[in-house]
Amino acid sequence: MNLDVNPLESLYHRTVALRKEFVAALRANPQVVDPSLYTFIEQGATKNLADLFGDQRDLVVIHNMGKQCKYCTLWADGLNGLLRQITSRTAMVVMNADDPAVQHAVAAERGWNHRMVHDAGGAFAVALGFGSLTDGKLSLTPGYSSFYKDTDGTITRIGFDFFGPGDMYMPVFPMFELLKDGANGWQP
Repeated sequence: MNLDVNPLESLYHRTVALRKEFVAALRANPQVVDPSLYTFIEQGATKNLADLFGDQRDLVVIHNMGKQCKYCTLWADGLNGLLRQITSRTAMVVMNADDPAVQHAVAAERGWNHRMVHDAGGAFAVALGFGSLTDGKLSLTPGYSSFYKDTDGTITRIGFDFFGPGDMYMPVFPMFELLKDGANGWQP
């Protein structure tokens, strides 16, 4: 079999260029965040945003919808598999509004080793555009934010993006797209 890859190679290079342009747009409006405005619970301890960095200068916060979202658990499963590589470059936490006991139970059940952080009431998610409050009810959207902590302690949100079925952050979606019948109704 002799595949004509030249048109595909050209399309690949255009796609890479578009991805670079997209990433530049995602990073185009960095915002300084006051770490004292938000508190979180991690393993029973109250923390602020600065605490989540540990000894790293970069932090990725995964905005997770919690136990009720089978897609969010899929992304957390995938991140768990990449945890060593991710944390060799940046601190990372999975954050949602689930009670810490629920977070612990789900993490134990699924074999997760990543840090789980409780965002009480979803205030942080709402402030960053990953949640909304309507009539006192919290509605969350999955995705992630990246942060940088400067030597003077200033924390800046560098960029963000949303998760959703078919995105590039979960490898099963692009892999399934190349199957004969695509995802064929598959759900996690």
